[in-house]
Amino acid sequence: MDPLHITEFASDRYFEKLNQLKDAHAAGSSSSQHQQDGQVLERKTSATQGPFILPIRASREELEDVVNKNAQKVKEKRGFLGFRSRKSAAKVPTTHGIEQHLDRRPSVAESTKQSLPFDQLFLHLPNELQVQIICSLPLSDILSLRQTSRSLHALITLNETTIVRYLMDNHIPTYARRLYPAPTNTPLSFHYICGIWHRLHVAAKLSDLMCEWIVRDIFLRTSEEKRREFAPQRERMRRRLIPLLFTIFHFFETYRAEHIRYIEEHGYGLSKSPYTINPVEAKVMSQYDNKTLLMVHQVFPLVISSFCRRLRPPTYVGRVEKTFRGYLKDKPADEIHAATLCIGGLRQVERFWEVKGYNTRRTAVDVWYNSIAKDPIETEQRKKRGIMSLGRKKSSTALSKQMSNDLQRRGSWDDASNLANNYIFHTSLAAGMPMGPLGRDQVKMLLSDLPVLQQIWLATAETLVLDRKIVQHPAHIKRNAEVMLELIREDGVEEEDEWLYGTSAPESVRANLEAIREDTLE
Repeated sequence: MDPLHITEFASDRYFEKLNQLKDAHAAGSSSSQHQQDGQVLERKTSATQGPFILPIRASREELEDVVNKNAQKVKEKRGFLGFRSRKSAAKVPTTHGIEQHLDRRPSVAESTKQSLPFDQLFLHLPNELQVQIICSLPLSDILSLRQTSRSLHALITLNETTIVRYLMDNHIPTYARRLYPAPTNTPLSFHYICGIWHRLHVAAKLSDLMCEWIVRDIFLRTSEEKRREFAPQRERMRRRLIPLLFTIFHFFETYRAEHIRYIEEHGYGLSKSPYTINPVEAKVMSQYDNKTLLMVHQVFPLVISSFCRRLRPPTYVGRVEKTFRGYLKDKPADEIHAATLCIGGLRQVERFWEVKGYNTRRTAVDVWYNSIAKDPIETEQRKKRGIMSLGRKKSSTALSKQMSNDLQRRGSWDDASNLANNYIFHTSLAAGMPMGPLGRDQVKMLLSDLPVLQQIWLATAETLVLDRKIVQHPAHIKRNAEVMLELIREDGVEEEDEWLYGTSAPESVRANLEAIREDTLE
């Protein structure tokens, strides 16, 4: 007979074969019953001989039969060892319990995850993954993480360049990298990134304080409703001021260093040098492009006037009203303003600005200026002369013993062996913050050669703006009211952001107002 698969479909031969298959199936049904009975008998006999069981779960009915039979045997054997019997019976699982146990059985990874806390899971990761996770944290969190344990401090310190590179590429705006480019001869360090962060923070806080004063005293938005309506303009003004104040911070920081270098090289200051353009200011301004120079020059008078206005009494009506209100001190002299800007910088300006109360603020200015203008040795000697009658002066031997005890209590910082084994003092952050305090000799040099307040930046910058032909005429430089309108205007924000922050800058490079108000620089 030809096979069925080679027969033409629906032909006579096809139906003939189909009928033959039906007859064969009917004849084989009777013989299959005998075969099944034989298989059951064979299964029963093989069960008594210990058969080979395949790893296939039995049916539910068979499992229930086995469990019921085992339970019945346990009940029959229960006697004076009832506790043990109950214990063994409790171990007998039901099919429902077996299935639930198999379904709910956790994997090895899940059990490990539930048993270990998060910090242990983090420490079990490879060092490369740990560094990648640390890079995604904010800078303040990374610095705090260094203080938690020696292992994390060592991990962050050893991968300092990688972390700083990631932060610089993702969280530092373009205008900051233009003014403070990354060092080429030395590897990147936390001192570099923290210095930029410090300057950005000062610029952002001072911008917020200036906007508060401008909205209240210049735009006269005093009521809550008017301030709410003016909120979009205030935010645009704040965002535009941050890069400009950052540049002014760079100007005074670089000016102070270059001024000291000029005096040390020539042996005399600028007050004894004939010039038409201030050479120190011109050297600093040569680092700025045309657009930056013009924008900062236009807003610089607003920054200086707002700072000077902050240190004046709140009223100018007359001496009687000043006395009645308690404003007894007059405004500081111009040399105090110049010293604050050229020696303390914008960080010192911000410190004074944040002091509440006019009398308290003026007292803080006087205390700071006296601390840099007067010799601390003479001041200490005067204090000792005033206290001589109140008590006996300590001998030099007693003072030396007290100093040695203090050093022993604090630990010898000058011991080279201790420093070699100490991670904390071998970090880049030990170099100090930007525009930190100067030595006594350097302060004396600058105080004797301070520029006139009205001549700082303005004369040199306007000359350079005209020489570079950034504008064709001095009248094209925006002043006062035009600068205010330029700060709050609505159009041109996208072009400015692209120039200041870059084309693909994340939102983290823009200063967050809430974070600025809550965070501190100390």
